Amino acid sequence: MTEPAPGHPEILRIVAPNPGPMTHEGTNSYLYGSDPCVVIDPGPDDRRHLEAIGEAAGERGGIGLVLLTHSHHDHSEGAERLGAEVLLPSRRVEIAGLRVVPTPGHAPDHVSYVSEDAVCFCGDIVLGEGSSWVAPEDGALAAYMDSLRLLLSEELELICPGHGPWVTDPPAKLAEYLEHRESRELRLLAALERGERSRQALLDEVWDDVAPQLRPAAAHVMDAHLRKLEDEGRLPDRLID
Repeated sequence: MTEPAPGHPEILRIVAPNPGPMTHEGTNSYLYGSDPCVVIDPGPDDRRHLEAIGEAAGERGGIGLVLLTHSHHDHSEGAERLGAEVLLPSRRVEIAGLRVVPTPGHAPDHVSYVSEDAVCFCGDIVLGEGSSWVAPEDGALAAYMDSLRLLLSEELELICPGHGPWVTDPPAKLAEYLEHRESRELRLLAALERGERSRQALLDEVWDDVAPQLRPAAAHVMDAHLRKLEDEGRLPDRLID
């Protein structure tokens, strides 16, 4: 599927044919600008998808640069095949008219790109539908929450997510994501304070709305929540498997 952004003809979305529980209908690859254009998150190493990117880019004066929001393979695998320089910056700079905003949490190397007219290419920090996965690593969830707050402070007009449809009300979506994580944490704390120590029971109770195929991912996210509570000195006794 190929689709221009609402109100932003300079942005084109091409959805990769890699649907799945974690990727939804597929990875969103974006073309930004023209003469030449920038490709953001070229997606998997899929011939048809990369050809579609190349053909659409040809109508925009070719590809001048490939930017990655993070190094997960469903966003980056096809990057080297596009014949342009590939960048994943790690600090606040401006590249091709886009401001780099470090947004770790989903991945340690995750960044977002913000245009002058408040459009954000946010990778997997926010999805068009559902919630994002957070790595079960020390500090990951706290960093993720900080990233959401940082993007909320940007007063964005449109979010181009890594998966799913356009986000046309960024403040509402970012607030929803923050509330979702805070709600999970409160429910987790309530179960722990009641004396529950079984990881499986905690998952069943707090992530009771998760589809069966997403349960392994939910278990990783729960571990991220537990590590955050441990870092903050709020995790009670040792849990059991």
